[in-house]
Amino acid sequence: MQEMLPFDPTVLERARRSRDPRFDGKFFIAVTSTGIYCRPICPASPSPRRGNVRYFVSAAAAAEAGFRPCLRCRPEAAPGTPAWLGTSAVVRRALRLINEGALDEASVGEFATRVGVGARHLDRLFLQHVGASPLAVAQTRRLHFAKRLIDESDLPMTQIALAAGFGSLRRFNDAFQKAYHRPPRELRRERREPPARGAGDEVTLTLTYRPPYDWNHLRDFLALRATPGVERMDEQTYARLIRIDAGHAVIQVQPVPGKDALQLRVTGAPPGALFQIATAARRVFDLSADPTLLTAGLGSDPLLRPLLRRRPGIRIPGTWDAFECAVRAVLGQQVTVAGARTLAGRLVERTGEAVATAVAGLERLFPTPQAVAAANLDGLGLTGARISALKALAVAVGEGRVAFDRPAEDVIASLVELPGIGEWTAQYIALRALGEPDAFLVADLVVRRMAAGGGAPLMAKELEQRAEAWRPWRGYAVMHLWCAASDRQHRGEK
Repeated sequence: MQEMLPFDPTVLERARRSRDPRFDGKFFIAVTSTGIYCRPICPASPSPRRGNVRYFVSAAAAAEAGFRPCLRCRPEAAPGTPAWLGTSAVVRRALRLINEGALDEASVGEFATRVGVGARHLDRLFLQHVGASPLAVAQTRRLHFAKRLIDESDLPMTQIALAAGFGSLRRFNDAFQKAYHRPPRELRRERREPPARGAGDEVTLTLTYRPPYDWNHLRDFLALRATPGVERMDEQTYARLIRIDAGHAVIQVQPVPGKDALQLRVTGAPPGALFQIATAARRVFDLSADPTLLTAGLGSDPLLRPLLRRRPGIRIPGTWDAFECAVRAVLGQQVTVAGARTLAGRLVERTGEAVATAVAGLERLFPTPQAVAAANLDGLGLTGARISALKALAVAVGEGRVAFDRPAEDVIASLVELPGIGEWTAQYIALRALGEPDAFLVADLVVRRMAAGGGAPLMAKELEQRAEAWRPWRGYAVMHLWCAASDRQHRGEK
């Protein structure tokens, strides 16, 4: 197994010996004398000899090389590595689809066809960029999620097997025994801390991130745009209704005091939906971002450098559903954020399915494309052009002409072909719904003005030229410029 790492061996060795948390999740350490692989922050002592250490770019690569996960530092709990970090566009998309469960039932050949390449070529790309095959990545992902459920929940093993994407308990037990050299029930008996307990069918999971993390910024951003009836935000908790195959579920997310983590509580979801919900939560709250890497990439610009120092933990707030984000973007054209929120609430009241929940204020699901396409939208305060744009979007998504699981550039191209959707709207959807870190709103007036230092806005071509140095993190630059403009407004500056 080839050890493909973007770091100098001296840096790796120094990070291992110092247990530097900045490298947590960026690489994994395997010890040949024990057959175990660990996170760089593993507290095990004494530290292994350098001659017994191998480094891997991913947990899947270490697992495929024959090493088993450490039970002390729990590699499954490491902060995620951004799927776009140092990989090809094909691998980026394939990793996103694997995280969404695309390989749980499909064959590698079918999966490769969906990605747009041959199976052998996809294997070569994964070995080059990730250090493991697509199947190994999917298997490691399933086992790591199962291990977290064993440690953090009281779900029965049969339900954990289903949640992790295994077709049967026997297959799950066999795979787990091979990976951990112990049966799952034995590890549950040995867990150190009791899980957080919720009422009824609530499941609680801990989602880690790399600090710093600006929770207040993300909280305020989501609160300002929360759709009435669908989502709500108070001082510390974001809650919303989500649609799942079995009906609906309620999710609640809040910071974990004293830890670099968020707590995710899920109520009403069957086990098979838990991994996709946890994956979506990581994307919505941008928990796999690497602040150190972003600062290094954007900090050379004298405009962005002070913004990064002032708010180093800013992330890109995502959305739970791409169609919902696209509808909100269309509603938000030429109105304030508060105005778009009001229009979204009216749309949900007219076309969203009413449901009962135990959380005050959560009472409707965001409408499906079919519901929006069929609805009478007169009387909601929308212009005729806005109604036409919403209808065209809903029909295109329903027919598959706009498919949000395609590469970002294809999604953007299909969106701008629709009436009433321009480049700004398409890039905004790519930024928030797809989590595209290089999405760039070159036509955004606030971005153009802030890029000029607060004076007369830069011309679009001038901004494009300057932003070339911000690649592949132009989306984060947009967030910093928006945040700086908001800070100025709060201080009463022009």
